[in-house]
Amino acid sequence: MSTGRTMEGAGCVTWWGFSPALDLLCRGSERQEGEVNVLLVGSGDPRHILKTIAGLRDTDTLHIWVIENSMDVVARQLLLLFLALTPQESMGLHEKTEVFLELFGNSEVRSQTEEILRHVASELSLSVTETLETPTNPCLDTTHLRFKERDDLDRIFKQWIHPPPSARSAHVSIVKAWDGRVRQHLGTRYDSRAGCFDWDLTMKLHQKGCGVINKQHYKLWRERGVAFEMREGIYQMANESLLSTRVFSHRGDKMALRGYWGDIVSSPYLSFGIETDDEKLMQKQNGQHVKTAQDISYVNVQALFKSLSCRGGTPPTQTCSEEGNALVALEPVSQPEAHHKSQINELMHLNGVSVTFLPLDSLSKLPEKQKYFHFFNSIYCAASMVHHLSPTLRQIAAPKASLVVELAKYLLDLTKEQEVGFAEKVGDVAKEAGFEPSQEEKRDVYATFTLQEE
Repeated sequence: MSTGRTMEGAGCVTWWGFSPALDLLCRGSERQEGEVNVLLVGSGDPRHILKTIAGLRDTDTLHIWVIENSMDVVARQLLLLFLALTPQESMGLHEKTEVFLELFGNSEVRSQTEEILRHVASELSLSVTETLETPTNPCLDTTHLRFKERDDLDRIFKQWIHPPPSARSAHVSIVKAWDGRVRQHLGTRYDSRAGCFDWDLTMKLHQKGCGVINKQHYKLWRERGVAFEMREGIYQMANESLLSTRVFSHRGDKMALRGYWGDIVSSPYLSFGIETDDEKLMQKQNGQHVKTAQDISYVNVQALFKSLSCRGGTPPTQTCSEEGNALVALEPVSQPEAHHKSQINELMHLNGVSVTFLPLDSLSKLPEKQKYFHFFNSIYCAASMVHHLSPTLRQIAAPKASLVVELAKYLLDLTKEQEVGFAEKVGDVAKEAGFEPSQEEKRDVYATFTLQEE
């Protein structure tokens, strides 16, 4: 991948993926069945986790193993999974979907959403510090992380609850952080940024098949970082889960700066909002899409949540309040943490499903451990993590394993030549590891390979 200014728009922290959600059991030469182990490398968000769980059969058992390159991203994964696993008795389906999308793709959220963020952060803080050997919930398993990494998670969650002193005026902080990134990315084009936003949408995203991304929605996100406004409300509380610390070198000294370091160009609509099984959502009138990526994201996420409820033994019912009382079972964050009974026990337990987070540097060390020898039936790698793949991947791949690699189609700062060059590099890396290409759709979005028989 190109570095420096070329990738400035994508940022250095992957808060969301640059590709749509996949059912990873349906990739490769044949569908994976029975007991399946899936390895996610740098996925950035839980889209593939949710989509793969939704496609499970009753007889399937799914173990997902997650490696990220930042504990900030791990913290976000845990946050979004916690919300996804919240039962409808605690939060109605409609409210849960809105809150999930707000925290997923908005720099600024409603005050009630901020309360939920702080509550979940306090629950997760308790979980990572008190759960040492057996996870409280199989889908929030942090027991394989090192003690230092758990300490880092605890620190991050506490920053969400009580932002650092320098960010006390949180609203101004997130606005300035976002605008600073936009200025740095556009440089002298900043004053004509509206035209730049329109060009990236119409000449890049729309040309790449993302016509459902609405111009007004995309412009608002590029300007302020707010992708999902699904009801009338005041979106002005900082989404602390999108702020992280980056270390810079300045005149020989290292300085840590808290800010927004994620994507400011491609948009969070890519994960859930540009594909759907419902053709009605893709209909056009007078050449314009009737529904938007925001609408499709809402429908897709809600459908995934319904699938989780069925898998968790709490199928959705029509009698549940659609609005949901989001805070019915949520205790105030202000209660002393030492006397706070954890509610992670009350989350849904999905039948035959576990999600385990591995240490950040695990990928190179998995081949050294007997447990993972020919272990993974499906391996997914994000574009940002391709440089970590090596020929030793073959040692941890099960017979007929599939390898799915995210390509650079939606990294808008890259040229067509760089896109093609990256795809070629992916093919070379896969071949060195003993994988051969699978002929499938979306070959420009993902490259799919199957392990060759020895």
